[in-house]
Amino acid sequence: MMLVARPIELRDANDFVGQLHRHHDPVHRDKLRVAAYDGDKLVGVAQLARPVSRMLDDGQTVEVVRLCTDGTHNACSFLYGRAARVARELGYSRIITYILDAESGASLRAAGWHKESDTKGGAWDCPSRPRKTTAPTNHKQRWAKVLQQPAPGEGEESD
Repeated sequence: MMLVARPIELRDANDFVGQLHRHHDPVHRDKLRVAAYDGDKLVGVAQLARPVSRMLDDGQTVEVVRLCTDGTHNACSFLYGRAARVARELGYSRIITYILDAESGASLRAAGWHKESDTKGGAWDCPSRPRKTTAPTNHKQRWAKVLQQPAPGEGEESD
């Protein structure tokens, strides 16, 4: 088995997620996505977007909002690694994702990510803007990978 990365259209990625993801629906939009293939067979997708949390949406951070595989060995860590590489090449300095509290994070560790924090979870639903979701709203883990350090003086204003 030799996994290769290829681009994938949003519709095709969402079809894959809709068929196989355990607890998330397809996304409405994303920034980019990468697919894992074993030969001609699609075995997984990673979809990247702006961070869901407004506090983390700094223009330099991108979030893996969906990662879904058919169970192919090493496909998750392959996609996390490839997503980080693509994000770094596009100039992002950090990549994040969330997993359920019950998940081990083994694929993330294998791809060089680190557990950043535990979150309390929560729902976006409120009386002024009701929303329905099928996604779990319980405790989660936030994982991250630093992609590039800013150069000395970068981001500082000069006189």
